[in-house]
Amino acid sequence: MKRQAILAAISLSVLASGSVLAQEPQGLSVTPEEFEAKLGYQHGTVELGSGMAAINVPESMRFIGPEGSRRLLTEAWGNPPELAVGVLGMLIPAEVSPLAPEGWGVIITYDEDGYVKDDDAASIDYGKMLKELQEATLAANPEREKAGYPPMTLVGWAEPPSYDAAAHKLYWAKELASGDEPEHTLNYNIRILGRRGVLVLNAVARMEELGVIRDRSQEMLAAVEFKEGHRYAEYLPGTDKAATYGITGLIAGAAAAKAGLFKLLWVGILAFKKLIIVGVVALGSMLKPLFSRWRKPAPAASAQP
Repeated sequence: MKRQAILAAISLSVLASGSVLAQEPQGLSVTPEEFEAKLGYQHGTVELGSGMAAINVPESMRFIGPEGSRRLLTEAWGNPPELAVGVLGMLIPAEVSPLAPEGWGVIITYDEDGYVKDDDAASIDYGKMLKELQEATLAANPEREKAGYPPMTLVGWAEPPSYDAAAHKLYWAKELASGDEPEHTLNYNIRILGRRGVLVLNAVARMEELGVIRDRSQEMLAAVEFKEGHRYAEYLPGTDKAATYGITGLIAGAAAAKAGLFKLLWVGILAFKKLIIVGVVALGSMLKPLFSRWRKPAPAASAQP
């Protein structure tokens, strides 16, 4: 299959997650074995973002720092350099090489948009949200096709959104389809809320790998923590910046619409060995009014999503 990646001028990390699926090495100047040996795998506890957070790397995973991640994303997986900007590191499964056809990885970035209030978490109607995001995705297809890319379909939640209000951690997953491709894409998302922003962990793989990634996601949720001075509970109202969106926005895409307008919509990456991040669409006017409608009619105060 043809390998291709398209990155727009700004980065959207929430609606469908700007993460990538591994692909076969793209013109390496050394052997795959030599290339992988220099990625700098790390184990144990590693720091993220100059000590802002830490991850106790699970035994089932390996960590690659910013430079190794940049080389893997650009030199081996053929992505444009812009995609590696701001990457804090990657988690790679221990049992498979990231250069193998079945390889995959989790990209770690940080959105410093401020403290994300979570008081809307229990009242979100995720069924309604899914339906309207599906409609918005379909409505964007004419623009994608006009740009020469296949239509995309948000099939459904591969893992419904779940928010742990005590740990301030959120995860969800989407199943995506592209054109007439028989294989669907799994897009797994993890968010760790902090005092000044959100740690973003994104993984894309084939739907058949849902079970493995679901298990690994629980390990990663437990392994990543903000350090003292950066924790969610340490937020100082009136002193620290607050984000302009809540849990709804983290899932639906408000972080990319700080000015009230979506500049683009990343609705996924094609399945097995294809990277296509598509395409430039103005959807703020379509999705922003929906945020207030994704509330349950009669939420229970203690309910969890």
